[in-house]
Amino acid sequence: MKVSISVGGKFHAFYLAEQLQNKGDLLQLITSYPRFEVTKSGVNEDKISSVVVKELIQRGYGKLPKIVQEKYNPQFVICDLYDRLASRHLKPCELFVGWSSFSRHTLEKAKNFGAITILERGSSHIEYQRDVLDEEYRNYGLKPSPTHPQIVEKELEEYAMADYISVPSLFAKKSFLEKGFPEKKILHVPYGVDLTQFKPMKKEDNVFRIIHCGSVTLRKGCHYLLKAFSELNLPNAELWFVGTVNDDMQSFINQYEDEHIKYLGSKPQSSLNWYYSQADVFSLLSLEEGLAMVQAQAMACGLPIICTTNTGGEDLIQEGRSGFVIPIRDINALKDKILFFFENRLACKEMGIAAKQRVQDTFSWNNYGENIINEYKRVLLLNE
Repeated sequence: MKVSISVGGKFHAFYLAEQLQNKGDLLQLITSYPRFEVTKSGVNEDKISSVVVKELIQRGYGKLPKIVQEKYNPQFVICDLYDRLASRHLKPCELFVGWSSFSRHTLEKAKNFGAITILERGSSHIEYQRDVLDEEYRNYGLKPSPTHPQIVEKELEEYAMADYISVPSLFAKKSFLEKGFPEKKILHVPYGVDLTQFKPMKKEDNVFRIIHCGSVTLRKGCHYLLKAFSELNLPNAELWFVGTVNDDMQSFINQYEDEHIKYLGSKPQSSLNWYYSQADVFSLLSLEEGLAMVQAQAMACGLPIICTTNTGGEDLIQEGRSGFVIPIRDINALKDKILFFFENRLACKEMGIAAKQRVQDTFSWNNYGENIINEYKRVLLLNE
């Protein structure tokens, strides 16, 4: 099996490439990251084709004045430029895996080679994603951070072109089924976690602590976590946000200002297990995700999870054993679950142990590699 991958960034593609390489199935990894960065993930240099112009433009744009950024959305131009350049690097292969928004031209070339094509979609269906986020911003009288309409159009073309769509969660799969996408064209394989990096460390105090890790945005439902924590007003308790704070959260931060709520900023992956280990519960209340990998990271560090149906967490969590899955926007359900953990510390600890065992047994990157490679082999056999 000769597999080529194209990804405008990193995502989980480097783990996928390493797993394929270990089985002798990786032909090529095309990415916008420089080769020296990719080789740190264990991918051989001779397998890497680098299209760094995408990263240079995107990061340069991020340094421009906000007035320029608000006036012009370069999302489509950057994605399409990467796609066109990546297609020039693509080698003849048996199976092509391309990331959504970055792959229309590369899919076309792969199909000309006679390859079976798989589109990796790490989130829900693009139209569901757009609609639920637009609705959330409107609910709070905020200007949405729009998905570029040409990106939506391009992704819909990619969905139609690809032989299969690969998604990481039941939630993402359901979003495609609801849009009429054929189930037989959907590959459902949850991601993994690096168990060598994420493991429990000693908790250094007795403060009851809830942690959110990832960007602090409306999309991640952080305003609901702020509201629930503030209304509960628990003694000897803290709420930690680890991640970059988005402008759309500022009014909520001001509204729920509290010395027990801490914004710690972005932290390197290598230090995240310490932050997880200082908490008792991990919470992610996203309006939309594919499968947020921070959930598995927290579980590997021994934390039970409170998440929404739209985080992909139901693939990871055994309800009531390693965490709880609640509806989006449900403040009362969130408060009930936080209060349960606060009042039942032994159960909290036991559920954290169960969460750690769950990911160790089922959600390593080796588990992911075995499952996704089996799916690749299956679709190749179906199309012989």
